[in-house]
Amino acid sequence: MTMVSRTALGIAAGIFGTLFVGYCVYFDRQRRSDPNFRKKLREKRKANKLRGSSKEQSNFPNIKDHDAVQAFFLREVQLGEELLSQGDVDGGVEHLSNAVAVCGQPNQLLQVLQQTLPPQVFHLLVQRLPAVSQKLSSSAAEANAAGSMVEDEVE
Repeated sequence: MTMVSRTALGIAAGIFGTLFVGYCVYFDRQRRSDPNFRKKLREKRKANKLRGSSKEQSNFPNIKDHDAVQAFFLREVQLGEELLSQGDVDGGVEHLSNAVAVCGQPNQLLQVLQQTLPPQVFHLLVQRLPAVSQKLSSSAAEANAAGSMVEDEVE
């Protein structure tokens, strides 16, 4: 067998790299010169914006119902992990902060998350916790007020 020299491999890699970059530039130019490109881009961004605003609406469970809280916690952790793996950092942090807010032992969960999440994502999570905790307490207060109204009507 013949051995291929390092120089030949270097030249081949350079040629393939140049061809690949040329391919990318050519198709990017074709895409951008499409008359419908900007229209499609606006529609795509608008759809993502609408989808993002619907995600932010998380209904917290009744804190007194342990099973509902546990199901909510597991669902929020799973959604947070999925969104982070897909690259949606804001959505993932939102769901993980919801999970931390309803967790019975938030300090231990935060320690685990600190070890598993990248530092910048964990920092975002910690920054968002006060707002989510406030939203949870206002949700619990609304639930208590609604519950007392029902009790008043029954009596």
